Amino acid sequence: MTRSSASHRLWASLLLIPALAIVVSPRALGQSPQQIVEKVVRNEIYADDHDHSRWMYKDAYKSPDKNVVKLVIQTANGNLSQLIEDSGRPPTPQEHQADLNRIQQMLSDPSFRQKQKRNEQHDDQQARDLMNMLPKAFIWQFTGRENGEIHLSYKPNPSFSPPTMSARVLAAMSGTMVVDEHQLRLKTLNGRLTQAVEFGWGLLGRMNPGGTFQIIRTELSSGVWDITQTHVHISGHALFFKSIGDQEDEICSDYRPVPQGVDLAKAAQMLRDGQVAHELHAEVHFNH
Repeated sequence: MTRSSASHRLWASLLLIPALAIVVSPRALGQSPQQIVEKVVRNEIYADDHDHSRWMYKDAYKSPDKNVVKLVIQTANGNLSQLIEDSGRPPTPQEHQADLNRIQQMLSDPSFRQKQKRNEQHDDQQARDLMNMLPKAFIWQFTGRENGEIHLSYKPNPSFSPPTMSARVLAAMSGTMVVDEHQLRLKTLNGRLTQAVEFGWGLLGRMNPGGTFQIIRTELSSGVWDITQTHVHISGHALFFKSIGDQEDEICSDYRPVPQGVDLAKAAQMLRDGQVAHELHAEVHFNH
């Protein structure tokens, strides 16, 4: 699994799982809600292990201290990105040069690439662990079925014991899930923190109730899915009253498949030559 660095935050990474068409029974509703969720999880894990598609796309990311748009191109050896907008304006010459320097470092520094790979593997494992929690951490119910979709709701399972701090936050959520009925693939997941989550009896940290997240996934091509929107708004405080949590919105769009044989060097050249911008119909204005 590879995505932009912004999406490697814990909440965004929850469902950063690309997809592969998987044969399932079309009579999904002959099973219990929990059985449906278990199959969805198995399908996502299987897809994560077997899909090797690469994409280029536009990534718009906003947080309290950042509002940027980048072009991203994926390769087997890592992702490259190019800043095209910062707070509604073109990148400054310094920002553009920093982009070029980072791209060159990816090309020439094996330790830098290895560090990025380790970070991605860590986030991917967290995503898989949280995905595997879904059937056990919640009590699931059917809420509807329409237009080839199964609609489910969930609430915390009082008998579930979260194994990590991240799992404790997820397990305190209630919300809804939409599943593609034919493929049993996850389309959307919405959650709201129903109660405060305290760490160290509140001395080390506290996540406030009412925080929300929303994840939207889209079928990019036949049987190939990826996350396209992430909205996380969770707040709290840590030791000495330091603010913690996530306030971020990310929307990825204009996906195009990366041609076969594109390695890091070719991807870098495609960014520098404007080929990625052309493919994504993006306006790029650099101040040199």
